[in-house]
Amino acid sequence: MNITVYLGAFPGNDPSFELAVKELGTWIGKSHNALIYGGSKSGLMGLIAESTLLAGGEVTGVEPQFFIDSELQHDGLTRLIVTQDMEERKAKMIELGDAFIAFPGGTGTLEEIAEIISKVSLNQLDAPCILYNLNGYYDHLKALLALMIEKGLSSEERQEGIFFAENLEEIRQILSGK
Repeated sequence: MNITVYLGAFPGNDPSFELAVKELGTWIGKSHNALIYGGSKSGLMGLIAESTLLAGGEVTGVEPQFFIDSELQHDGLTRLIVTQDMEERKAKMIELGDAFIAFPGGTGTLEEIAEIISKVSLNQLDAPCILYNLNGYYDHLKALLALMIEKGLSSEERQEGIFFAENLEEIRQILSGK
């Protein structure tokens, strides 16, 4: 399975991020799944690529040319796909993915997973959308999605396929149900 993971190019200031992202990458590699991610060598992005590679997994990075020009790409990947811009990058990451995980990240991560949430809710994408709710990181988004249902702007049926996982074991359970 190709698992697209969205996450930050910054390390963050919570030590549990580093541990959890290494655990996720190691599991992806050891379970013979493949990682699809944004291609950067920095921050959490670099850590997930390294841990997946060290566990024997395949890693495909998808990075726009302007990041390559700034030398932000990870040079040790199985495959690096260079796109013209962020829009093409997002489309390629969706095209390649069989499942989608949003690890804690910044505004870019939020934008990317919001597109996945929308596509899943509109039945344009038949793949699990998992928000890795490490230490409650996505609690507010979870509450917002519940409020959308409460206010009649969404429905439980529309949000099927959108999951919140507190740990790697819950992620594994969701993905094994696919």
